[in-house]
Amino acid sequence: MEVFYYMVFGVMAAVVAALEMSKRNKDRINTSSSFNSFKNNYLLVFSIMMAGDWLQGPYVYYLYSTYGFGKRDIGQLFIAGFGSSMFFGTIVGSLADKQGRKRACVTYCIVYILSCITKHSPQYRVLMVGRILGGIATSLLFSAFESWLIAEHNKRSFDQQWLSLTFSKAVFLGNGLVAILSGLFGNLLVDTFSFGPVAPFDAAACFLAIGMAIILTTWSENFGDPSDSKDLMTQFKVAAIAIASDEKIALLGAIQSLFEASMYTFVFLWTPALSPNDEEIPHGFVFATFMLASMLGSSLAARLMARSSLRVENYMQIVFLVSAASLLLPITTSVLVTPSTVKEEGLSLTCSIQLIGFCVFEACVGIFWPSIMKMRSQYIPEEARSTIMNFFRVPLNIFVCIVLYNVDAFPITIMFGMCSIFLFVASILQRRLMVISENPKGEEWSPMKERNSEVDPLTL
Repeated sequence: MEVFYYMVFGVMAAVVAALEMSKRNKDRINTSSSFNSFKNNYLLVFSIMMAGDWLQGPYVYYLYSTYGFGKRDIGQLFIAGFGSSMFFGTIVGSLADKQGRKRACVTYCIVYILSCITKHSPQYRVLMVGRILGGIATSLLFSAFESWLIAEHNKRSFDQQWLSLTFSKAVFLGNGLVAILSGLFGNLLVDTFSFGPVAPFDAAACFLAIGMAIILTTWSENFGDPSDSKDLMTQFKVAAIAIASDEKIALLGAIQSLFEASMYTFVFLWTPALSPNDEEIPHGFVFATFMLASMLGSSLAARLMARSSLRVENYMQIVFLVSAASLLLPITTSVLVTPSTVKEEGLSLTCSIQLIGFCVFEACVGIFWPSIMKMRSQYIPEEARSTIMNFFRVPLNIFVCIVLYNVDAFPITIMFGMCSIFLFVASILQRRLMVISENPKGEEWSPMKERNSEVDPLTL
């Protein structure tokens, strides 16, 4: 493996270690023992859930290819997963608010375990069912757990600033350390022990079962609006009214969709960007480097959010601008340096620059997750939290499905340019969100006000 890969990985690891070890009192948040117990329980469960997800990621495409499916068939399977998340996401989100977030988290475990079991079958229809189940599970993973955490945090009357500590630690562990360890463990199962490409999915099912047992025995139930009068369509209407009547919620949804659309598109683009002539690159090692960069970002976010004088809305504008600039690098390098059409032995100068830029983008991703969680906890009403959060994922999933379907139709530079534009727009919207959150006009939307008002907007 090239020395350059080791250098980038080593630098990232050193910076992360230095950030964690150099924390001073002003970088820390003083908390209570009861909160620490609550936080550690959630972090344990969330890390196990993320391990169940990360173990599968690197081997989904590989498993399908070993069953003899081509790029087009595999693309359709991936589209089914994102389409399922788009279609069923709002439904399961509403059910989580009404039937209980703990129950929704348990459902996530069961559905994802069933999805893992389908990977043992080489039949296309069975695998398609597995992708649909996986899409449903993904919607629950990115809404039900966060909704349960926020509701439980508030129910126990913990300090609101402490919530940011849980968010940053969850991203640092779940999207960083656990991702790296899961990749190494999966590689151990498949390559070292030669258990085959389905082994990581079996391991994921085991982790999910363990996490489900912890949830069932240690978590209490909480709800959004358990009112019997609120059926599924009413829940949708309540969520839609909340988004339409509160500009802050609408802006937050647009910002999240724009950033995540760029992020998921980047997942499909970084490999051809770093190997334009099908050069051999260490995918697993590059992935681990990206996860280290994400850990670095979450560590920075923890420091930023620990300062009560600094608002999330302020620094996220800069984060979006930096991420937009980092994804412009493939375009910039293609203009300044004539692209090579010959397969090279090592990493070219252009690709080396791009790798550093991609690490910067991943660091921005690490800052984004806990920061967007913090803003969601402030602006999204509790009564329809899971429903609204899954509403935000609808445009994201539509966009990713379109990209997957047309992945070969546009040059890679055009795709990166589009992502960069999305991120720049997100920065503008973030600026608007900061302005109106500092100077609120009128009262915020509240379902309780809707119930107490003389005119029910749902009947209009």
